[in-house]
Amino acid sequence: MIRIAVLVSGGGTNLQALIDSEQRGEIPHGKITLVVASRPDAYALERAKKAGIETAVVRRKDYASLDEHDQALVSVLKEHDIDMVILAGYLSILGPEFIRAYTDRIINIHPSLIPSFCGKGFYGLKVHDEALKRGVKVTGATVHLVNEIPDGGRILLQKAVEIEEGDTPEILQKRVMEQAEWILLPKAAAMISEQLDKEEDK
Repeated sequence: MIRIAVLVSGGGTNLQALIDSEQRGEIPHGKITLVVASRPDAYALERAKKAGIETAVVRRKDYASLDEHDQALVSVLKEHDIDMVILAGYLSILGPEFIRAYTDRIINIHPSLIPSFCGKGFYGLKVHDEALKRGVKVTGATVHLVNEIPDGGRILLQKAVEIEEGDTPEILQKRVMEQAEWILLPKAAAMISEQLDKEEDK
């Protein structure tokens, strides 16, 4: 069984989608055993506690450098024997040391169809705001492996979502979550955990 850590910064709706999916038996090779937040007031921590999942908080501002923050984060994950990492609305930047420690074992969900509206500075409502400003007719979400380039890792899954007349960034954000993010992220978690489980069996 692949032990999964989910990294969060906010409300944790994607975390909830993962927890629900796991409880339905849709991630048979993986188990969420840890939720790590970048801030102590992240509501995602409450969701984790309700589901009986261990939690930790690792704040970037508690460390003098990105390397020190990465080291602290890696040691928390190693203490919990974590095999795979899911970024679910995690807003802290991860440095090369962290990415090296979990090469091809970190997945992220991004609220657009990469390569559109992605990269440094594109997160949260800004992504949807830019999509509406550009007048695109279709947006969506992408799950990708994480490497050292923001949103630059190999694409695993994508799902398109129609943009509708009268959409605001907030309305669009909710539709992309419901129609794409909450479906794709558990699917990718199942896919990668199965792959890692098979590799470990070899």
